[in-house]
Amino acid sequence: MSSHDNSELSPALNETNLVIRQDAGIHVDLHVTSSSLNRGSEPSSPVPHNAAPTSASYTLNETETHPERVPDWSNLKVIHRNTLPPRSHFYIYNSEEDALSGDVSRSRAALLSGTWGFELSPGPFKGSQDFYKPDFVHTEWKLIKVPGMWQLQGFGKGPQYTNVNFPFPVDPPHVPYDDNECGRYITRFDVPDTLKDGDQFRLRFEGVDAAFTVWLNGKNVGYSQGSRNPSEFDVTPLLKFNSENTLCVEVYQRCDGSYIEDQDQWWLSGIFRDVWLHSFTSVHFEDFHVLAIPDEDNKDATLSIRVKLNKSGETINSKLLDKEGNVVVSESHPSNPKESRHDFRLRNPKRWTAETPHLYTLVLSVGSIYVVQKVGFRRAELIDGVFCVNGSPIKIRGVNRHEHNALSGRTVPYADLKWDLQAMKSFNINAIRTSHYINDHRLYDLADEMGFWVLDEADLECHGFGEVGGDPASFASDNPEWKEAYVDRAVQMVMRDKNHPSIIMWSLGNEAFYGKNHQAMYDAIKQIDTTRLIHYEGDQEAKTADIFSRMYTPVDEMIKYAKEKNWKKPFVMCEFAHAMGNGPGAVEEYIDAFYKYPRLMGGFVWEWANHGLSTETKDGIQYFGYGGDFQPDEPNDGNFVMDGLCNSQHWPGPGLNEYSKAIEPVQVLGVKGTEVTIINRYDFLTLDHLKCYWGLVSDRQQMIGKEIIIPEGIKPHTKATLLLGGFPNTLSAGTWLQLDFLASEKSEWIIPGHVVARGEVSLVPPHSLSLLKTLSPPGRPHIHRKEGMLYATISKGTTFGFDTGNGTLSSLTHASDPDRNLITVPFALDFYRALTDNDRGGPHGKEWLEKRVHQTRNHFSKITITESSSACTIVVKGRVAPPVLAWAVDTVTTYTITSDFCSIRVQAKPHGALLPSTFARFGLSFALRDIRIVEWFGRGPGESYSDKKRAQMVNTWGQAADTLYYNYEFPQDSGNRTDVRWVELRTRWGGEDVFPNRLLRARFGNEHDGASFSVTPFSTRDVDEAGHPYELWARKRDDHVVRLDWYHHGLGTGSCGPPTLPEYQLRTDREFDVELLLY
Repeated sequence: MSSHDNSELSPALNETNLVIRQDAGIHVDLHVTSSSLNRGSEPSSPVPHNAAPTSASYTLNETETHPERVPDWSNLKVIHRNTLPPRSHFYIYNSEEDALSGDVSRSRAALLSGTWGFELSPGPFKGSQDFYKPDFVHTEWKLIKVPGMWQLQGFGKGPQYTNVNFPFPVDPPHVPYDDNECGRYITRFDVPDTLKDGDQFRLRFEGVDAAFTVWLNGKNVGYSQGSRNPSEFDVTPLLKFNSENTLCVEVYQRCDGSYIEDQDQWWLSGIFRDVWLHSFTSVHFEDFHVLAIPDEDNKDATLSIRVKLNKSGETINSKLLDKEGNVVVSESHPSNPKESRHDFRLRNPKRWTAETPHLYTLVLSVGSIYVVQKVGFRRAELIDGVFCVNGSPIKIRGVNRHEHNALSGRTVPYADLKWDLQAMKSFNINAIRTSHYINDHRLYDLADEMGFWVLDEADLECHGFGEVGGDPASFASDNPEWKEAYVDRAVQMVMRDKNHPSIIMWSLGNEAFYGKNHQAMYDAIKQIDTTRLIHYEGDQEAKTADIFSRMYTPVDEMIKYAKEKNWKKPFVMCEFAHAMGNGPGAVEEYIDAFYKYPRLMGGFVWEWANHGLSTETKDGIQYFGYGGDFQPDEPNDGNFVMDGLCNSQHWPGPGLNEYSKAIEPVQVLGVKGTEVTIINRYDFLTLDHLKCYWGLVSDRQQMIGKEIIIPEGIKPHTKATLLLGGFPNTLSAGTWLQLDFLASEKSEWIIPGHVVARGEVSLVPPHSLSLLKTLSPPGRPHIHRKEGMLYATISKGTTFGFDTGNGTLSSLTHASDPDRNLITVPFALDFYRALTDNDRGGPHGKEWLEKRVHQTRNHFSKITITESSSACTIVVKGRVAPPVLAWAVDTVTTYTITSDFCSIRVQAKPHGALLPSTFARFGLSFALRDIRIVEWFGRGPGESYSDKKRAQMVNTWGQAADTLYYNYEFPQDSGNRTDVRWVELRTRWGGEDVFPNRLLRARFGNEHDGASFSVTPFSTRDVDEAGHPYELWARKRDDHVVRLDWYHHGLGTGSCGPPTLPEYQLRTDREFDVELLLY
């Protein structure tokens, strides 16, 4: 049966008990109606429900068939029953004033969401199948929130997460009959007096997962599927106006549509978006389509309004208002029988862009009712193959956004939705891909208002077919029997969202391979809307799509596409920089390439936020769960659902800071003398709305500079020069220039004072260790030996103790408390870090485990002690190696203790069979007690790594020791600080740089760019073994593990994408010669 069928529906049959006489001889003729035997056949007559046996007793040789027909939810030929054609999303109002208010509570619609009655059964053929009948008693039913997902309200088996795999046996288009939870809902309502004068009443479901049947007052209304698409029914003849109405809904966890709703997210079920009753008057709008397209020269524009009424011959009134409420266009015209079209010419209207979201307000009225639609004049097109808006190339600095809330799943409160977009805006994000389905309609209203480019994506993905063998496209995408299901999802998307200027592209779905049905979707969209380009990544050759699209392509391969000759279609990264856990690394390389090559449109980072769901342990400890935390939920894909720039509460994480920095609209390119070169990376704005201030930063010093005048009219994507005024003549070692770009008071679109970009440039290099050592006063330390230990005390009273039996630095005391050894774990050369998600998913972390880097130990072979008049020198020869294998790192560690410092120099040579190609780090690890505060000069205040550091500015920073470790929702290495010149481990803030204020100071020179440190209350093993933060914090140590690294391997995006780039890898095919000073 085709979509939107309006045939009458027969009532469901009564459920009865099977009776067998006790004296009967049993003989059974078994007749099976199997989905596999009658596949694809249409039922002889429409059935709204799950038919049950009709006879109360049976005789011999009688045949029973149950169900009598293929249920709608397992019948590919039934997509909708009795639904109205899809339309734009709008509300009808009784007055222009009400319509302009935007307050839907003043519209001709009643919200039916709230607390409903609920029953859950393990399948559609179980439970109260006659629950919709007027005489059914629901008093014992439990309560549930609508909208909401039932798994998150204590019902059913619980949430289940898979990335690719179908969580049920694959037998398309059929789903299991006996493993398909069924949620039955009931609510009662009265028609508000303000709506009773309506002529047509529409029951509208904004989203139900996965399919549902509706009854009103005991009568069947219809059936629909397509979880994230709205469904609307005409319930006029069934509605009671003077008494209470009973609305019953049966929701099926799975249906044939579930095969094409296999998105990378939680499998959750229920009425998860709002339910409305709309009252349409005798003359009303069926739909309207607004096109506000500037001319090719982007000066004047045409406003085209296409209106469909339920009656012809009526007068349609059109009025266009500007931002201040002034009338720009006003006209009345009669309607045509099918569709009325009226065009208006406007001279030089303000154009809509993501940077300048100028909106007009269109008021349409007919008869006694009004509708309102925001209008933005915007033209999206290809010019010589380059993607342009309003005639100018744009760059997409976007994110993929799933609908997610840690408490309510895909039911996202409006305040949380708005928070997401406000946060995106403040972090310089300008585009959203609605992965992988159309979102709550209110997102598009906000995107129009706030300014975002939107790639609107159809609710379609069937990634799981790639796991079952055979040609994955043949199951659905290239199967003509699925054509109508595919086209329906495209049409539903475009019909609902077509009037939003923020939408610049349509997408045919995600990871659904490629087949003829995608071409059918494309053709159906173009019949409705020819003004937007169409995207689909699965069309790898862009045979159908207007754009080449890729996921997770490495930068160098992406650039090869960018350099192709005679290209006609642009290239977009619909997913890149997989933001799982500690990462993403090397984002800047993508962004720079986007701006360098005209063919590259930009891209959408995967993804905006983690999908963790709030849960708790048996002991009441709350945490955010992922796949495997909600048993039984096999199969599941573990923590792969935790892959966002924000955490599960949508609080910004370190990765978002890094991405935001890379896409800042102003970039500082360099400085020469007092001239600073910048580039404007806005697409439409000059920098006239910004102010710039400069400052100087050096070791424990900061100079606040003056405002720099930004030249007027710096065009988008062009460079400019700023002149520094009041610059000092001399600068100290290690000085950096920092510039802040803030929105000025005249900024129209950005809150004044908001920092939109920050830049920094190194002006003077820091001192080398060689120079620092020569600047220290000469003299030897005080030496004494005791019980196999050599103790060297420097002038400030700090004593370094060395075990002469194995050559380790294992004691650190001070003259004021000589018996308290601060070192709890001796110094050791270390090459391993707790694995990040990108380590685990990529080749490097796997190799570290396979080559047993995490099991290496320091082995002593020889120690030489020399005392002179100026120093005590301890030379330790050794070998760092794992068990089982033969590779090793031969080391010579030289400790030189003077009266002022202890120098540690490490010379190392990796060698041997099966030597890992990289190390995670090359540095010293030890543990120290009494650390409360850590101060350092380097990048901060947040964590940084070699390929994730630009968001952290160089300065003198300080932080409580326990807060340096960032709590990723799946524990992993974090809290590293890089480009460090010195770090101090302290007991308290401020005070003198002596014990006990300062326990230890480590200093790197300029010989080792990228030196770093971390201080955590956890061992590496504890981090590796913990699956959740609460498990890790249960292992919190009394001391702190300190790591001082000369080199640290980058992060990359190996969890799903390119591993660490070669320039950020810590290769082992080299020798090491490094040094640091301890004070």
